[in-house]
Amino acid sequence: MLTILFDGIAYGMLLFILAVGLAVTMGLMNFINLAHGAFAMVGGYITVLLMQKFGVPFLLCLPLAFVGSALLGALLERTLYRPLYHKPHLDQVLFSIGLTFMAVASADYFIGSGQQIIQLPEWLKGRTEFGDGAWMLGMGHYRLFIIAVCAALTVALQYVLTKTRFGSRLRASVDDQRVAAGMGINVNLVFLTTFAVGSGLAGLGGALGAEVLGLDPSFPLKFMIYFLIVVAVGGTSSITGPLLAALLLGIADVAGKYYIPKLGGFIVYSLMIAILIWRPQGLFVRKGGK
Repeated sequence: MLTILFDGIAYGMLLFILAVGLAVTMGLMNFINLAHGAFAMVGGYITVLLMQKFGVPFLLCLPLAFVGSALLGALLERTLYRPLYHKPHLDQVLFSIGLTFMAVASADYFIGSGQQIIQLPEWLKGRTEFGDGAWMLGMGHYRLFIIAVCAALTVALQYVLTKTRFGSRLRASVDDQRVAAGMGINVNLVFLTTFAVGSGLAGLGGALGAEVLGLDPSFPLKFMIYFLIVVAVGGTSSITGPLLAALLLGIADVAGKYYIPKLGGFIVYSLMIAILIWRPQGLFVRKGGK
């Protein structure tokens, strides 16, 4: 039981890092980016190719995956996404889902459709067990590493958004772009930086999740619904809601697939429906702003 809870928390923390960028673009920038999973796939493939082709250590690949995905996100934000910020949401959905299919086809053509394998360092392999019987806790070393990294990133994100000048500028830009620009805030630069960081976090999540979730060209489509559930259930006005939603989803998914394998997906969607009926705007909603 404790092992399932531990694995569920690790899975939930990983989902949060993968989805938090989508929560930011949807909630703070009011843009529906269904191509968010493509940036996660890019980070995963950067890690795999650097390790397999060039022998780069796994730990060094993680920041490189973040930087590579962030640079790609910044380039696409400047050239493709920015003209669509004030377009109807249907246009944004059609554009981003088209971009997703293009990314899937490109990965399949240039890299291949096979499942990619990552060789973790020896110190991240294996597990440590405590207790006995039903209350035995088995902690996989790599899942413990995922929890530690994602927890540190969560604290850093919360600090940046609530305690720094950049966070204040971002909230001001979201609430009223014209007033923020009139006060001297470079709204375009704020949005560019935010989109790049969100894309970089998705890439980092893809790098971390390649060993747990698997990595193939269908990754953006396979996990798109999970990202949307995290954002819809948690709300898009803060990172606290998506964090709690990701943890609930991770624990429910792992427990459901373990205890009731044939109803694993049913449990996740039932939980989502129940929460959305209870709180249609998500678990946490920031008051004020437009």
